[in-house]
Amino acid sequence: MRTSQAFLQKFDTEVNKDWSFAESRSVEHLTHGYHRYPAKFVPQLVKKLIETYTQKGDKIVDVFAGCGTTLVESKVHGRTSEGVDINPVAELITRAKITAIEPKKLQKRYERIQSAIQGYEPFRVAAPEKHPRIDYWFREEEKDKIAFLYHIILPIRDEHLRDFFLCALSNILKNCSRWLQSSTKPQIDPIKVIREPFAAFEFQVKRMLKKNGQFYEELSNNKALNVKCKIRLADARRTKIRANSANAIITSPPYVTSYEYADIHQLTGYWFDYIADITSFRKDFIGTFYSNNKETETIVPIAQEIVQRLIAIDKKSAGEVANYFNDMFAVATEMRRILKPGGVVCMVVGNTTMKGVKITSAEAFAQMLSMQGLKIENVIKREIPFKLIPTIRDKKTGKFTTLDSKNKKLVYPEEFIIVARKKV
Repeated sequence: MRTSQAFLQKFDTEVNKDWSFAESRSVEHLTHGYHRYPAKFVPQLVKKLIETYTQKGDKIVDVFAGCGTTLVESKVHGRTSEGVDINPVAELITRAKITAIEPKKLQKRYERIQSAIQGYEPFRVAAPEKHPRIDYWFREEEKDKIAFLYHIILPIRDEHLRDFFLCALSNILKNCSRWLQSSTKPQIDPIKVIREPFAAFEFQVKRMLKKNGQFYEELSNNKALNVKCKIRLADARRTKIRANSANAIITSPPYVTSYEYADIHQLTGYWFDYIADITSFRKDFIGTFYSNNKETETIVPIAQEIVQRLIAIDKKSAGEVANYFNDMFAVATEMRRILKPGGVVCMVVGNTTMKGVKITSAEAFAQMLSMQGLKIENVIKREIPFKLIPTIRDKKTGKFTTLDSKNKKLVYPEEFIIVARKKV
């Protein structure tokens, strides 16, 4: 399959200001602000996609559910939804975010937790032996208090209540650790002013209580409290979602460097016993640098051109990128299987660079969908003024860096929305 000039010209388009949401700075609306998460979908973008390409009663799927933005917005709009993610931390966050709990019931449980916290006595509670990396990231005082919170939340029988408070605890771990606060890269800040866990937990829960109340009221007003919405821990390449069941797939795939998602969530992973070995955990992610893949072949022409340019510079990187695109082709195959005839894929993706080579992921993904028999209906270019993603990389290493670096280079300033439809 050759890549036609007409196909590539779809991406040579002006930025569409209607899709940039430059005035919509907040990603905190409703439950969207429960937990920090890299590369968050702008809720306004998902809302516009839902309103443009779906109807009430449709089923929406997100095969890279992340922290659940698509699922929350689907529920608000009265669409049933199903999402999968390979990251157990993402699954926890999403479970909490998609569940509106009756506010009085939630407040009553929180008062019981507050009472337990008031009975905490230092030196009578010791953190259990967990992964050695917890000792690396946490001082003893904070570690004991976090362990105390974890062990008063874990026995809660109501899974929705338990998920709510575990999500709150998860989001304060970075603040209460030695992790450099402003960095998504794991590194210690030797002069950090570390938050006291009980105060941080109280602040976090109060914020979430308010947002849950807003979510509950919104769903009640929309008569959407009982709209089906579920998240499962699963691989986007093998979702087990029923064939021909989705009216729309709204998703944003990981970038080539998605191993960073695994690293960013390691604190929760270790505390909640989701992971035992970070290296093994990384290997499950699409786009990982930790794959043992040696192949440099892919059946997607645009992807293969990228790989060939990388081979001349760094064969290992070329193999990693080939592996990434082969994995994403498997995802495209899975998305076609899930979609109903006439169903639509809305894929939000940005291009980047590696080793000085432009990685035109958007064009490659569109070609994958075309190879699956889907028709590319539209390509929209939008600015990403407030998307929560690191935007500065070192030109030589490709790793995230800082503004004062001599080798700094902006990445992901724009992204594309690819709209493709499965033939009837």
